[in-house]
Amino acid sequence: MTTFQAGILLVASQRELRRELFDVLDREGHPTIHSARDTTHAAILLEGREPLALIVVVFEGDGRASSTLCEQLRLLPPCADVPIIAVLVDDATIRPTQLPSAIGSWVYASQIGTELIARWQQLHSGKRMPVAEATTSASPVVPLVAPSASSASDYHYRFVFEENEGDWLIVDPAAERVVEANPAYIRHSGLANSLLVGTPLPEVLIFESVSLEKALFDADRSWLPCRRKSIRGHDTGEANVRRMRQNGRDMAALQFRSASASVRPGAALAVLARLFSGTHDEAIVPETARLLLDEMDLDYIAVWSARPEESSVPVQIVQRWRGEEQVWPGPQLQSSLRLVLSGRALIHPNDARRLADVDPLIGLLGLRGFVGLPLLDERRSVLGALLAGSRHPFSEPSIVEPVLHCTAAHFAHMLELRRTREQGRAEGLLDALTGLPNRLLFNDRLDTIIREANRTGETFAVLFVDLDRFKFINDTLGHAVGDQVLVAVTQRLRSSVRASDTVARYAGDEFTIVLRHIVKTDDVLRVAEKIVQLMDAPLHLEDGPELQVTASIGVSFFPEDALDAETLLKHADEAMYAAKSAGRNNYRVYDVSPAQEQQNAALKARLRHAEGNGELRVFYQPQVNAQTEDIVGMEALLRWEHPELGNIGPGFFIPLAEETGLIVSIGEWVLRTACKQAKEWEDRFGLRLRLGVNLSAVQLMQPDLPEIVAAVLEETELDPGLLELEVTESISIKAAPNLMENMQRLHKLGCHIAIDDFGTGAASLDYLRKLPADRIKIDQSFVRNIGVDPDDEAIVRATIEMAHRLKRGVVAEGVEIEQHLQFLRANHCDELQGYLFCRPLPHPTFERLLGERERLLSGQGLSAVTA
Repeated sequence: MTTFQAGILLVASQRELRRELFDVLDREGHPTIHSARDTTHAAILLEGREPLALIVVVFEGDGRASSTLCEQLRLLPPCADVPIIAVLVDDATIRPTQLPSAIGSWVYASQIGTELIARWQQLHSGKRMPVAEATTSASPVVPLVAPSASSASDYHYRFVFEENEGDWLIVDPAAERVVEANPAYIRHSGLANSLLVGTPLPEVLIFESVSLEKALFDADRSWLPCRRKSIRGHDTGEANVRRMRQNGRDMAALQFRSASASVRPGAALAVLARLFSGTHDEAIVPETARLLLDEMDLDYIAVWSARPEESSVPVQIVQRWRGEEQVWPGPQLQSSLRLVLSGRALIHPNDARRLADVDPLIGLLGLRGFVGLPLLDERRSVLGALLAGSRHPFSEPSIVEPVLHCTAAHFAHMLELRRTREQGRAEGLLDALTGLPNRLLFNDRLDTIIREANRTGETFAVLFVDLDRFKFINDTLGHAVGDQVLVAVTQRLRSSVRASDTVARYAGDEFTIVLRHIVKTDDVLRVAEKIVQLMDAPLHLEDGPELQVTASIGVSFFPEDALDAETLLKHADEAMYAAKSAGRNNYRVYDVSPAQEQQNAALKARLRHAEGNGELRVFYQPQVNAQTEDIVGMEALLRWEHPELGNIGPGFFIPLAEETGLIVSIGEWVLRTACKQAKEWEDRFGLRLRLGVNLSAVQLMQPDLPEIVAAVLEETELDPGLLELEVTESISIKAAPNLMENMQRLHKLGCHIAIDDFGTGAASLDYLRKLPADRIKIDQSFVRNIGVDPDDEAIVRATIEMAHRLKRGVVAEGVEIEQHLQFLRANHCDELQGYLFCRPLPHPTFERLLGERERLLSGQGLSAVTA
């Protein structure tokens, strides 16, 4: 493998496919691999980079979106004039001949492990492969179409000749002598290459229906009956011939396939020895499949991975077929695959044709011998399937079947090890009290469910469950009793849903549920009603009082109510508040009905008086130095404590405030309140804590915003250098009048500027280039996937590096577990903010935190303290 110092860019929307591509290139030792989900992420990763060596783009569906993506990538400086390899997913409708001209080569997704590197080397050698020449694992033929002599074409011939499953001879048609035999031919015939080279072809192979001269002259790839010489005498079979060029000379390539399909015990032992002498890494699966196809005289083999406990669509790990290219039926149409994934073994050594009526794959390939074996873990749970078949009956079932059983056991062990590793990555993703998935893991699962639903057309529901008046239990009976209540509620929620559904503790007394595979809306409503009834029953706590704990539930549906996770949860949250407004202890489905509009109108009216009634409060969340974990700043966060509905999340009431225009007065009140408090703490503690205050889009478009900020600073006497105004990245620079001018004036005033939610919008780089930003805040949607998604890890790493090159500080939001801290610290993130250190606190509690820090420092002489 040639080592390239320039980087490689992988672009794929499917996380599993990105990982597979990354692993294949990483095994070759390439030092720099960028993995992106779309053009925006690619732009972030490649900012300021040198030109790339290669781009790999996954094509899905009809390929239109991927073609547009390629055009957009060409506009990025590192991507100009870089060779592109297209990866076609198995169910893509675009054909190789329809790929855009910018594509230099292509492979199917099932070929990645065996052919991606070869295609890249082929491009690097200077030969662009026309789509008509491309080989596939579904059509293992040498692309001999009489190209002009070149090292590139010779290399491509060498790759297929040496690595292909078929038995091949290269023949000089003029001299009718053998020039070379490939390894498979040598193994199966038992004749050494030295004995074959230079031997007259009639002494090696005898055509039975046509003369040798005609077969070589026609070279039309027709299969012709023949016999070949072997160490056992002669093998009966058939061969085809095609023309080719080798080292500038006209040659013929001849492929032989045996009709006897004899499998030798020695070959079986060789397969098993190779199988169990290797590692348990999945990387050897393609090579093992090739070996089985070759030595067991099979025509078809496929390995699938599936997770029935999650009801997910099976994923094909590898597929090999010794025949012409096929349009493969999807896994849902392959009845044999479904039976095997249900745990049933299918053994048909000579009568597989009777399955053709119910399984289109069997009929399509013309299989007569077929074996389907489930891949089972130690608990006999199905992890996947091994399918193998032949176009002729198995000649030695007593050899083939045991080898396949051993192989299935080996593959199952590989998959089980992979699952164990994945579970290890989930450490820190379960709630310590209830054992449920926490918010981090739930959001990741919801994203995965949405991607699957987009492929399969599935409908599902999201339930947001909030305990009624739980704060009263904690305040009056104590947190120990509150914890017992949460554990009991967890048991009731779990008993209300199926094993395929997901229950999570989202935060505090909030739970979220995903109900999968919905047939009728009434099914969901029955579950919601069941939960309400279960919750209504008294709770009998150990050594404690009998409690009545009810819940309010909001329901939203995919895809009717929203197509993304954030909006689905937001709508379920809104419906939950509607349930609380209706008297609690019930459920509501998200609906923009007149009743919902009436409720929103009532909340808007109430919001107008919230400030005067003392219902609005400012909470503060500390920001800490990533290395010392000492407090260096704080973010002011607005909260609304409704007298009847309790705490209302800012994600719900801030849009109401923006719709009504109240956000201007509320925003000014938050700014004044936070600056006044920050000044008091500065006078008392002298910490020079930076205060972050969010500005809404409406505020940013105010022409007099700089004057308002200046007046507040003068009134509160806060040093402008301690105020950092946060601008969300979702606001368009072009669409927001006065934005650029206001930011420049605020910066000249001495205030700092931070870009909030960085990486979630399409204007990330535009913001960095045009706004006078001192700091960027990496959005928690990326941080929470540290340890879960290597692509998001790459984005976080690249964002930190890019910000530092541009002399910007970096704050990571949503730091919730130790793994986040270690990753961000190792990648030189400047500051951190999140629940791992401290939740948002009301100002008396935050003041006690600062006082405790002061006492620790003065009493122990510490240079830093964990918040």
